[in-house]
Amino acid sequence: MVKDNPFQVAQKQLDIAAEILGLDEATHEILRWPIRELHFLIPVHMDDGSVRIFRGFRVQYNDARGPAKGGIRFHANETIDMVRALAAWMTWKTAMLNLPLGGAKGGVICDPRQLSPSELERVSRGFIRVAARFIGAHKDVPAPDVFTNPQVMAWMVDEYEIITGEHTPAVITGKPVEIGGSLGRADATARGGIFAVREAAHHLGLDLRGKTAALQGYGNVGSFTHKLATEILGMKVIAISDVYGSIYNENGIDPAKLMPYARQQGTVTGFPEAEPTEDPPLEMDVDVIFPAAIEGVITKENAHRIKAKIVAEMANGPTTPEADRILDEKGIYLIPDIFCNAGGVTVSYFEQVQNTYGFYWSEEEVNRRLDDKMVQAFHEMQHTAEARQVHNRLAAYLVAVERVVKAMKVRGWV
Repeated sequence: MVKDNPFQVAQKQLDIAAEILGLDEATHEILRWPIRELHFLIPVHMDDGSVRIFRGFRVQYNDARGPAKGGIRFHANETIDMVRALAAWMTWKTAMLNLPLGGAKGGVICDPRQLSPSELERVSRGFIRVAARFIGAHKDVPAPDVFTNPQVMAWMVDEYEIITGEHTPAVITGKPVEIGGSLGRADATARGGIFAVREAAHHLGLDLRGKTAALQGYGNVGSFTHKLATEILGMKVIAISDVYGSIYNENGIDPAKLMPYARQQGTVTGFPEAEPTEDPPLEMDVDVIFPAAIEGVITKENAHRIKAKIVAEMANGPTTPEADRILDEKGIYLIPDIFCNAGGVTVSYFEQVQNTYGFYWSEEEVNRRLDDKMVQAFHEMQHTAEARQVHNRLAAYLVAVERVVKAMKVRGWV
């Protein structure tokens, strides 16, 4: 099955919102495309003495509401359309959470698993050397994403400070706490999503304690989703999959045991306290499913087989527009990605604030402020869904797009 082009999916989602909002042609057009894109080459001296050329991108989608914000991905199959889509979704995500930021994304076509630590450092520093003039605390603030992490961000911020000759930790977020990273950032995306599921359950009158969940993806977001769904919601996560396979235990899988196992083994498969299964976790008869891996996993082909009461999109773009309609017709409560997984960018924003003031919050304070932002955004989405009689993704888009449009109009862009 050929997956939909992710950027075309992002454009379709915008088009539906634009029609309901009655946007004029110029306003609609400027929102359909990135404001600016950087395509570049990174020459890297490899450990064997050769020089290898890596291709990279940085897309600044829209910065009407503030500095562009978005992660940097290192992935062997990275494409400009994937980066464009993610930059668009980040634009709507920051607006949905009412953060004073725009949206951006970056990527380098490489497989970091095939690079030595020193080669990975040189790729990371090389990215900043070519991008330094286009980023900054008041321009564009990168962060970690797929196959990048706090160590990569540490190399990047160090390179930026070498180039500029200034200590500017707010230029990059997701840093180690030793150099200005925020407490609470590691599990922020998952924690925000769990707060969103909690609010959805309250709205639906569901008591999730003791209820079942299934999870697709077991990276940083997926593993912390497993942990927090158990701790905060009291749920039993009975099925989990990663790129290598799926595991199942009807009595629930213990995150305290699976998380260290998966870190050591690099996969959830083979976990001794669960059995392998061929059944896709997203299609199991559970109360909540968490797609937390890649885009385009819920489509018109399998949406009819989704049985969960709540779909919590921890990944970016996991559901196609055609599948949205099917889930809505089935009465499934979908928590859209531009709200559900916005905890990460929200705490990244908190990191920028702390860096700017040079005053740092406790982890409890970070989590409390994140909870407040997610609750506020949930009620704005829910109110719009009810007032406009639309499904949740469209409601979230209406809230977000309208905020970006207002910023562009008062600036005189359109």
